[in-house]
Amino acid sequence: MTTTVLTAPAKAPRKLAGAEAAALLEKFPPRERAASWPMTEADSEYILDTLQQPPFRVKRNAQVTRMVGARIILSWLQTFPGSTWQACWDASPAAHSPSGWHRDVIDWAANVGRKPTTACLASGTLALICVDAIRPTLAWLAASTSGALRPAIAATRDPDGFARLEAQFPEDIRSTRHASAGLQGVSRLIAAFGGLVKDIVVGDLLALLQATDYDAARGVRIAYTALRDLGQFPPDAPATLLRLQTRAGQVTPAALVDRYELRCRPVRDLLVDYLTERQPSLDHNSLITLSSALANNFWADLERHNEGISSLHLPAEVAAAWKARVNVVTRRRRMPDGQVVETTTPRSSAPAVKTLVRAFYLDIAQWALDEPARWGPWAAPCPITEADCSDKKTKQRQKTTSDQRTRERLPVLPALIRVADRRLKEARARLDALHTAPLGSRFTVLGETYTAPKSTSRAGLTGQAYDTSGRRRDLEAEEKRAFWGWATIEILRHTGIRIEELLELGHHSIIRYKLPSTGEFVPLLQIAPSKTDQERLLLVTPELADVLSAVVTRVRGKNGAIPSVPSYDLHEKVWNDPMPLLYQWSISGERRPISHNTVRDALNDVLLATGLTDATGNPLKFQPHDFRRIFITDAILNGLPPHIAQVIAGHSNINTTMGYNAVYPAKAIEAHRAFIARRRSLRPREEYRAVTSEEWQEFLTQFERRKLALGSCGRAYGTDCVHEHACVRCPVLIVDPYERGRLVEIRDNLNDRIAEAEREGWLGEVEGLSVSRDAAEEKIAQLDARQKKKDSPIFLGVPSFSQIAVRTSSATNAT
Repeated sequence: MTTTVLTAPAKAPRKLAGAEAAALLEKFPPRERAASWPMTEADSEYILDTLQQPPFRVKRNAQVTRMVGARIILSWLQTFPGSTWQACWDASPAAHSPSGWHRDVIDWAANVGRKPTTACLASGTLALICVDAIRPTLAWLAASTSGALRPAIAATRDPDGFARLEAQFPEDIRSTRHASAGLQGVSRLIAAFGGLVKDIVVGDLLALLQATDYDAARGVRIAYTALRDLGQFPPDAPATLLRLQTRAGQVTPAALVDRYELRCRPVRDLLVDYLTERQPSLDHNSLITLSSALANNFWADLERHNEGISSLHLPAEVAAAWKARVNVVTRRRRMPDGQVVETTTPRSSAPAVKTLVRAFYLDIAQWALDEPARWGPWAAPCPITEADCSDKKTKQRQKTTSDQRTRERLPVLPALIRVADRRLKEARARLDALHTAPLGSRFTVLGETYTAPKSTSRAGLTGQAYDTSGRRRDLEAEEKRAFWGWATIEILRHTGIRIEELLELGHHSIIRYKLPSTGEFVPLLQIAPSKTDQERLLLVTPELADVLSAVVTRVRGKNGAIPSVPSYDLHEKVWNDPMPLLYQWSISGERRPISHNTVRDALNDVLLATGLTDATGNPLKFQPHDFRRIFITDAILNGLPPHIAQVIAGHSNINTTMGYNAVYPAKAIEAHRAFIARRRSLRPREEYRAVTSEEWQEFLTQFERRKLALGSCGRAYGTDCVHEHACVRCPVLIVDPYERGRLVEIRDNLNDRIAEAEREGWLGEVEGLSVSRDAAEEKIAQLDARQKKKDSPIFLGVPSFSQIAVRTSSATNAT
């Protein structure tokens, strides 16, 4: 990993979020805002007279205020150019300043001797909107926080339409703020576009959704669902507006490539043409991945590092440099001092990117034979070899990591199941206690004391309470998450299905099968086609049947049927038709499918409650796919044939199934144990007696006694030193390379002592010291030879050209 300090981060590609909203607005445009209509063309006296008549007339005091405000605003609007009141409104500052325009009117009124208040002007504006004299824009209406618009528009414009719409809302949310927000949104549409509730089109609500904030968007979605259920929209209208601001939908290949702003137009057109050709055989998510690899990782990278490049025929050095860059990924992080630190790490997806680029080259070369005019000019040698795309090491690492995860999580699965069941029971006990407690009262459950709210706007029972610290807890949401966490763990561990298959389970997935041998009916779970586009049937065990029964009971409506809800296909980026999905819940009366993130969050809540940790001491994490690996491992471990496990798991290749299997190699382990047993049987039995504590302590301390100043002693265990600890002379001394300097000092000291002995005539000393010196020099030579061997290349026995060029042959020419 390398780190570099940069001055600024690189430019990011354009986002796809919101592309679906733009496409829907193009398909379902909002109504055109009319330039003129009868009431905006009427004179001021007629408008003021109309405000005096039902249904515009209100109570006496409020009516006086309303009339004063309306009269002043009409007089003020006459000072602006325009042949209608709407034209005058559009020309006034009020049309462009939703919050500060009252000051302009007050200043003007002061010049004519009037002193209206802001509340008076607001009341007059509301009256003019209700009588349809002016129609502010959606942005202007959305910026207003007044709650008076909804009841006023409902009473004066279309009381029957509002009553019919409100009756379509779910009964348990009609008195909530979300239902009120939905009616408020419809009121804004009528105020901005005119007409009645029945005149609202899909584009109106799409435009309103873009003009509202996040909190009010839920009300807009509720109103859209109610109007759609009333049959007001065409059949091809979107099933829901959920997450419309962030969804990308299906984007054209041109839009996918243009995210990266390629400079070479011919190559850009080629990539768009190639993606269009591949589009029918790919799901949309794969198409996005392919466009990112070709346009971003490949060509955009080449353009950044090779100015003016315009050909797929890459020089060798350009191709080599690109492959080196694609093998790493660069991440940027801003430091506290403002600098941007660039960190480079290996890219795990590098083999996949190179495989896609290689396929791009090979496809063009093949297509050039069939359509030379179209693809022939772009055919070029592929700069990526098959060896460059090898992902064997990556797969081996993934297999090792996957097996380790399975072996680490399989033993703790019972604890996870127990905690999930306990959390569900505790969450239900808290919620039941809240439902039985009167509003505003204190209640105790599971040793915990809570206070129920004093009031609730919901029709039915409240789901929130306050603990002893005053913190508000949503006990209903906690029970929901506990239930779906428990259900997810149980279903995944009994079936081993994928998370996308889990979320696509519907009421029709539970079927019966009659055994031909006994005539007995057994329940089966039908798994819809997902990754392999092959459906399969799984036997429902009694434990799994209890879980499915609990889920069906929970999501079933008051009429006994499971509501049909639309679900989003993450691979195709489209909404599926409404289906009776098992994984659904109601949020503020809005039926939604449960998302992938919700399932993962529910699992994390259960894991956090278990207190389990991994080998590093960090909290243990489960992914939904871990249950699939555990299911296959446990099945094969308990004797299920691998080819049957392949069918149950829905794998098209048995090698994929065995890749999920993390069972230890039983045959190898048993054979190794048998070999050890045979070898032990050939040795004396007394060698396998129990070791005494004294023998074990002696065995341990023996290694400590081997440590020497120059290294360590290599004599056998249980033997004495034959050189009487003259270690320099000993041939079994293992010299530490870091102690070479000490050994050189010993040798030099021996040379000095030998010289002294020769001067003094101590010939006996000279002989002994010479033996020690020779042994020291020999060990120094061994250290140097060992280091030289490490630093030099290894000769593999292949002769070089210089070794064979001088050879001659004795053979003669037959000619």
